[in-house]
Amino acid sequence: MTLALPILVSAAVSASAEAEKVSLRYYEDIVSRYHGRPALRQEILAAQAGYPINDLVAPNGLLLLARQGSAVLGCAGMRIRPGDIGEVTRVFVEPAARGQGVGRLLLQNLESESRALGLTALRLDTRSDLIEARSLYASLGFIEGEAHNTDPYANHWFRKELR
Repeated sequence: MTLALPILVSAAVSASAEAEKVSLRYYEDIVSRYHGRPALRQEILAAQAGYPINDLVAPNGLLLLARQGSAVLGCAGMRIRPGDIGEVTRVFVEPAARGQGVGRLLLQNLESESRALGLTALRLDTRSDLIEARSLYASLGFIEGEAHNTDPYANHWFRKELR
């Protein structure tokens, strides 16, 4: 009988090799899904350059990684915005790890960290084609509402009150 290693979530340094690698995988996934075909390397790098993760560090943000043993299964980031609001970003789970609760675990940990920082709400945006992400957000108590940004790739905006 083989026991699976536990999935552990911890903060990462956004400039670390692990963080950069999972960021690249995130962009490979969302750019491919956006175009409906495998993304070209230059498309992935352009997307990553346009939306960097280097600000997802204390005191203005946070990047969490989910690991199982030495394997990074996914990530979730948060930027602290005016009004004690956390803006959730870069939520990603490796395709092979999807359906195992990794995304839920990442977001629950991100919510706990946000509460510990004294934030009053979390908000996020997502695209229409990311149906499973929208379902996950709703299941965790995020409510879809008005747009809070003008991101050209955002079609749905969610918010969750923490107090």
